[in-house]
Amino acid sequence: MTFGPLVSTEWLANELDAKDLVIFDASVYLPNESKDAKAEYERTHIPGARFFDIDEVSDQDTTLPHMVPSQGRFARLVGELGVSNQSRVVVYDQKGLFSAARVWWLFRLFGHDHVAVLDGGLPKWIAEQRATEQGASRSSPAAAPFQATFRARMRRGLGDLQANLDSHAEQVLDARAANRFEGVVPEPRAGLASGHIPGSFNLPYTELLQPNGTFKPAEALRARFAAAGADGSRPVVTSCGSGVTAAVLLLGMAIAGLPEGALYDGSWTEWGSREDTPKAIGKEN
Repeated sequence: MTFGPLVSTEWLANELDAKDLVIFDASVYLPNESKDAKAEYERTHIPGARFFDIDEVSDQDTTLPHMVPSQGRFARLVGELGVSNQSRVVVYDQKGLFSAARVWWLFRLFGHDHVAVLDGGLPKWIAEQRATEQGASRSSPAAAPFQATFRARMRRGLGDLQANLDSHAEQVLDARAANRFEGVVPEPRAGLASGHIPGSFNLPYTELLQPNGTFKPAEALRARFAAAGADGSRPVVTSCGSGVTAAVLLLGMAIAGLPEGALYDGSWTEWGSREDTPKAIGKEN
């Protein structure tokens, strides 16, 4: 049976005691939200879940937030969290679906396909009155050997996006809310210009979700992606504020059965902070 890219709360409840299962709370909050994800994890989490710190498992030598770490750093840190190459990893977040997909993408970027996102996340789990725990993780996980294999095809950098301005070889999808994409509201991070990468299309990640925070059916996802210029005929690169919700679009594409896309790691935090990058205002699609 293929594992992922989604698992249901019912599936997870039945698998909680499986020896090869590692569950992560991978929550993160925006700078203007004034919430501490680790403190919220200690207040309530799924039994046995460990906290995955997106800012810790990242490149520490850049001012940009939670950028992809080196292959060696990723392997060491997830190994210390108890993940081996045989582990089945389930990732969720406290919002339902916001940052969990970023960690799903990270594991796959480093060659680990046994990873899935909990559909509906912690809010659905709690709404169903399933068991939760408080405090730090029950026990420190035993370190495991993890061999990482970097898949460069899944990531894009600044130079790639600059070259794409001329080539138009790839369709860029921006997962931010429409008012941020159109540049009519300030960015939540101070010092960033408003607007979007010229030629990119807006597909707010929330439009892939149902009211209860779970993903829409595959057919509905395919229709929404096609409306945003992603019908499978042209490679897709996703972007957002800082490379987090861009991964929700990639997860949606996987559920929809569309060809694998790539993620622009620096996203608008990088593009919008530079003077040498063009910015567009208004609607593109």
